[in-house]
Amino acid sequence: MRNYPSLLALAVAVSFSNLSYAGSDSGVYVGASVGTADVDYSDSAASAKFDDSDTGYKFFAGYNFGLVPFLNLAVEGGYMDLGSVEGEIANTTGNKIEANGWAAYGVGGFDMGPIGVFAKVGYFAWDSDFKTSLGNDSDSGTDPAFGLGAKFQLGSFAVRAEYEVFDLDKADIDYISVGAAYTF
Repeated sequence: MRNYPSLLALAVAVSFSNLSYAGSDSGVYVGASVGTADVDYSDSAASAKFDDSDTGYKFFAGYNFGLVPFLNLAVEGGYMDLGSVEGEIANTTGNKIEANGWAAYGVGGFDMGPIGVFAKVGYFAWDSDFKTSLGNDSDSGTDPAFGLGAKFQLGSFAVRAEYEVFDLDKADIDYISVGAAYTF
């Protein structure tokens, strides 16, 4: 009878040790998310002001190096469509901006069992299309991008929530999303 409490304690310890490594899955991962992009654009020369939000989505892939337990160091890239927002140009309404692009990040994170937090820093190569009553135009560029997130991971599957900031030439875009990732 004395061995049962010892065996139970050993089983619990082994279970928790496996759970503590649940978020440290290294290798290639892919994922997708959907969220809300909040666009704040102003151009005083064109008398333009956009302060609107729309649904956006992204597809991403990365590689987690898994060098140290509990610590994630990764590279990540992906495509983002940040939707279409409406605003005012020269006192006319019904004007739209559509933005999308490719992002590349360095990612660092810390795992606490199946729950983890991460931050990322990189660049966003963007394209935007303006559709206005005065005509259509487009613009593009590459600007800094930052993000914070949290994940819940069991085995190779993770659910992620993220907040990303894109600091473009004349626009600031905040993107809040929820998605999933799978590590191979």
